[in-house]
Amino acid sequence: MEILTVLTILMMLLAISVGSLLRSCFVRGRLCGMQEAATEIIRGVNSHFETEGKPLPAGVSKALETLKTATAGRLSQEKLAELRHAQLWIFGDAMGSACWSKGFRSGKHTMAPRDGKIFAELSVDELLQLTWLAHLGFQSMMPNYRGFESHRFTGEDDARDSARAIERLEVSIPATHRPLEPTSLANGRMNLIENWWSERKIAIRA
Repeated sequence: MEILTVLTILMMLLAISVGSLLRSCFVRGRLCGMQEAATEIIRGVNSHFETEGKPLPAGVSKALETLKTATAGRLSQEKLAELRHAQLWIFGDAMGSACWSKGFRSGKHTMAPRDGKIFAELSVDELLQLTWLAHLGFQSMMPNYRGFESHRFTGEDDARDSARAIERLEVSIPATHRPLEPTSLANGRMNLIENWWSERKIAIRA
C-alpha cells in the first residue's frame, strides 16, 4: 500500500515536472520566435528606408532602438515575452502611423493640381448649374446670337443654389488674379435674388 502511494506521488511529481518543462519550452520558443520576427522586421525596415535614402521617422527609430537594445535582465521568460510583445506592439503602431503619414502625403501630392492649375471641389448639381449658366452667358456675349427664348430660375432656392455654385468658383481663383472681390460679386447676386422674391412675396400677400 505504501509503495503504491509512493509511486502515485512520484507519478504526480513527474507529470508536474513534464508540464513545467513543456511550458518552459513553449515560452522559450515563443520568445525566440518573437526575437526572430523582430530581427527580420528591423532588417526589412532598414533596407526599405536605405533604398529611398531617407531617415527613419522618429517614432519608428525610437521603437527600433528599443527592440535592438532590449535585454532580459532579471525578468522571467514569461515577463520577458510580455515585454517583447508590448515592444512589438509599440513598433507596429509607430510603423502604422509612419505608413499612414507617408501614404497621405503621397496621395495629397498626387491629387494636388499641377503648376498653374486650380482645383475646385464641386458637386454634380453645382457643376450642372455652372455649365448651364456658362452656356447662357456665352450666348448672350455673342453679337450674332438672336435667341428669343428666355430662361429663368425655377424659384428662389434654385437661384440661391446657382449663386453659391458661382461663389465657390470665384473663391477658387487666386487673390492676385481676381478681377473683383468675390464678396462684392456675391452680395450683388444675393441682392438681386432678395429684391425680386421679396417683392413677389409682398405682392402675393397684398
